[in-house]
Amino acid sequence: MLREELIFVGTCDIAGHVRGKGFPAREIDARRRKGVGWTHSNLMQTAFGPIWDTPFGTAGDLMIVPDTTAEVCVDFGDGSATEHFFLGDIRNTDSSPWECCPREFLRRGIAAVHAAAGLQPIAAFEQEFVYTGSEDRPGDAYALGAFRRACTFGETFVAAMRAAGIVPDSFLAEYGARQFEFTVAPAPALAAADHAVIAREMARAAAFRHGHRAVFSPMPAPEGVGNGVHIHMSLREAPGRPVTHDPTGMLGLSTPAQHFCAGVLYHLPAITAVTAPSPVSYLRLTPNRWAPTAINIVQQDRGAALRVCPVFAAADPDDVARQFNIEFRVCDGAASPYLALGAVLFAGADGLRQKLALPAPSEHAPALPRTLDDALQAMEASEAVRAWFGPVFLEAYLRHKRSELAHVAEYAVAELCHRYADVY
Repeated sequence: MLREELIFVGTCDIAGHVRGKGFPAREIDARRRKGVGWTHSNLMQTAFGPIWDTPFGTAGDLMIVPDTTAEVCVDFGDGSATEHFFLGDIRNTDSSPWECCPREFLRRGIAAVHAAAGLQPIAAFEQEFVYTGSEDRPGDAYALGAFRRACTFGETFVAAMRAAGIVPDSFLAEYGARQFEFTVAPAPALAAADHAVIAREMARAAAFRHGHRAVFSPMPAPEGVGNGVHIHMSLREAPGRPVTHDPTGMLGLSTPAQHFCAGVLYHLPAITAVTAPSPVSYLRLTPNRWAPTAINIVQQDRGAALRVCPVFAAADPDDVARQFNIEFRVCDGAASPYLALGAVLFAGADGLRQKLALPAPSEHAPALPRTLDDALQAMEASEAVRAWFGPVFLEAYLRHKRSELAHVAEYAVAELCHRYADVY
């Protein structure tokens, strides 16, 4: 059959979907500079597709320009089209960054951490999903049987990640029905977010080639535990020396890491609207679902908003410092990794800048927002968040999410979960 290779260029938008355009591969040299045409209101496409509200109207032109460091070219060897795509930046037609570009938002967050303390954030995303090709059986949590039945898919998925330039760390059957989790190696923050997007798409691509789906919805069904995304983070000085750990510090955290975490906790009510950005996100953030419900930091507790992670079989103090990291657990697959990590970094940078102190340990930590509407109200009321996003991006984000809330307002819980499982 006659075929000509196509390449896709896109970005992970407010809805957490990768959207963009394709072009003939033979045009790649020209596209590296001018990308593909885009328009402002494309950012306002909801998780379900339609644009229900937009501050931009029909006017304006932009371009998505591919980043050559975020290219994926994976041939699954089954006769299907090669997964060839670039992640890129949304730019104005003069090539300057557009103020609402998700990757540019993360870059600004990275720069804020550096400006506050001269530090470089390192991150890795741990993601959970439901694989529809796996049979749901009682007793499958973490079981070899569940792993075995999904192993062909798992092998395809891990091979695809590696072919895409990502270093896989683990693949396992998780606690929920037909639920799996994967982790990847840490990387500088922008690359880590790129890897999170690419890995998610490789899971979907591998599942598609097995005739099934990888579902990243925060709550595919009303019962169960839901799918989370956990962002592991650490801080390094410019030469690359880890500076997150101090054995004499509170919870083993260095002074800069304490300030960083204090900033994240302080701004958590507002940034939850970015990291847990769907109405079903808040069905997951409830008791007895292995998910956070309070604004707290706890050592080695998977119910905490910020978890101080363990160090395994360290050979020496330098190895401890390299392994030591903080896990942000108030996040899920409805979030754009660029926006989620960017919001966390901006919050941490504010803690560094103000030298905020961690709250004293308490059994009565403040509760996380209980609904997306509550979180959006906290986001809108935050002067800090307004400064991080800028007025145009903030208005766009709030209108995007509120239009989505209005659309699903009448759905019963079971229907709500079903609808979001369809699109994530």
